[in-house]
Amino acid sequence: MSIQVLITNNFEHMSKVAADIVKKELIGLSKTKKEIVLGLATGNSPTGMYKYLAQAANDGEFDSGRIRSFNLDEYVGLPGENIQQRVVHPESYCYFMIQEFFGLLKKKFVETSVPFGSLIDQRTLIKELRSYPGDWSYTGTDAGKSIVIKPKAKSKYLAWIRKDILDGYSRKIKKAGGIDVQVIGVGGRGHVAFHESGIPFKGSSVLLVKLDDNTIKNSVTDGHFPTVKDCPHYAISMGAELVYQARNVILLASGERKVESITRSLLEPVTPAVPISYGQKYAENGGKLLYVLDKVAGRELLANKGRLKEKTITLEDLTLV
Repeated sequence: MSIQVLITNNFEHMSKVAADIVKKELIGLSKTKKEIVLGLATGNSPTGMYKYLAQAANDGEFDSGRIRSFNLDEYVGLPGENIQQRVVHPESYCYFMIQEFFGLLKKKFVETSVPFGSLIDQRTLIKELRSYPGDWSYTGTDAGKSIVIKPKAKSKYLAWIRKDILDGYSRKIKKAGGIDVQVIGVGGRGHVAFHESGIPFKGSSVLLVKLDDNTIKNSVTDGHFPTVKDCPHYAISMGAELVYQARNVILLASGERKVESITRSLLEPVTPAVPISYGQKYAENGGKLLYVLDKVAGRELLANKGRLKEKTITLEDLTLV
């Protein structure tokens, strides 16, 4: 099993260590590949790393003009009168990436791709789901659910979503040759992107997800949206099966909220209740998985070095350096 865990001092240290690792991978890949495919995440976890990577690219340490990127997820149902307004909405993940990474680069990537959630009109989606209940089904055992649209959906709108929005994003990644290095964060309950707790692994390529009501309410509480009515209620997301097809996966996590999911993901059996636990299966099948954690998120792993060793998981404590 090829799983390595690095424990760092704090968010800043974690960000620097992760950036150095990604940079090294990019430089190595550039020696054998014309273009490098980089998978990217939103959320707070990678923001510090992005700043270090942008600075390294701008200093000429690697050629950002040879990178093609794919993001994990995007909302469906952002406020806006049209597609353009939804894409550039301040809470869109497209806007986030421009602000936190793409906009910092002097030399832009070959192409940047974010799941096509902004193309979907949420009101039309809800109407079609209600009008054609036989075209789809929910999967998932918790509050967040994946909406599985059947191959021969009678609704042209739902059929379009399946073919062009969901399968289309997967096809685009495949056409690019697959992802060389995938950066991910982790949610408090162990979810990766919007592959929420309880959504099955099987068939989790690109998902249409009905968001947990608590996720929606928290978006208002945290100040992202003024009311529940203004919140997106759906999202498009890579699922765990697709995320862990990358040749290298680097997971970043910091803070108390991540302790339980990080610990369970490596010390307990693989389960959809903790989607990032799929990383164990990925590593068993030859994937290269690296956790870069601050000492808070990695606290329980540090306390269970013996159990990690039994599972042939390597842990390195960089707080002692």
